Amino acid sequence: MNKFALLCPGQGAQSADMFALAKQHDRAASFIQDALSHKIEQHTLADALSSNRLLFENRNAQPLIVAATLANWLALRDHLPAPDLIAGYSVGEIAAHAVSGSMDVQAALQLATTRAALMQACVQEPQRMLAVSGVAIIDIQQFAINHDLYVAIITADNKAIVAGLANKISAAIPDIASLPGHDITHTEIAVHIASHTPLMQAAAPGFARLLNDTPMRETEIAVLAGINAEKITLSAITRSSLLAQLTQTIQWQACMDAMAENGISYALELGPGPALSKMLQARHPQITCRSVADFRSLEGVIAWVQRQCDS
Repeated sequence: MNKFALLCPGQGAQSADMFALAKQHDRAASFIQDALSHKIEQHTLADALSSNRLLFENRNAQPLIVAATLANWLALRDHLPAPDLIAGYSVGEIAAHAVSGSMDVQAALQLATTRAALMQACVQEPQRMLAVSGVAIIDIQQFAINHDLYVAIITADNKAIVAGLANKISAAIPDIASLPGHDITHTEIAVHIASHTPLMQAAAPGFARLLNDTPMRETEIAVLAGINAEKITLSAITRSSLLAQLTQTIQWQACMDAMAENGISYALELGPGPALSKMLQARHPQITCRSVADFRSLEGVIAWVQRQCDS
């Protein structure tokens, strides 16, 4: 029997029409309407959809991504097989736990909203994230140490996202070309906060309290922990994993490898965007991958999943 995985993205693929597909479903549309009415500072999340500046502000981006992912899940879940495994990238790990059933969707949205606010409060000086590729991870790690930066996310054997203070990122960029490697590139990430680094340490106590106050339950469907790719079903481990990934490196390459090791044959990214499905397909070509962002209708998504299930 073919094994099925769901992928829950992190921020970066926000757009004004990120809820368009889920709005085709009544229950999901009701959830969207409620989520977009949430006010963050002087703006609602609905306001953020119509402003490119607000859309990519961390405090709005995190709850928007989680809301969009969960809206797609609400629209599709009654028509999909139960996933064998779920993985969430960055803030997507919160959505992944709601998809698994370990917490309610409203609780997940509140976690994402508060997490974003606590992390934003850590930004006393401008921060940046930078993707570096074509360089072995050990060399990227040493490069980060040499420039007082941090490896935030590892996405391949020669690709990682480094993060830190914006002025230190700027000072480090000229040295990237001299690193040992092949086809070396660097690209700034549209996330202006040093997620998954010690610069987020001040956010940890408040987020720990919120996690402890959030009702959670044991599930049969495992979620891969971003920090070590271990399979999580217990609420205590869910809490510790979500807390640890605030300040520790996300091992996304290990999560993709865990999907292959667990015999996953096809995966659906719950969107918005296709970044995770493309990464998984590139690293493990034997896993058939698509994103809901690839389809124009919910029926199209459902039909594709059914074909993979039956093949």
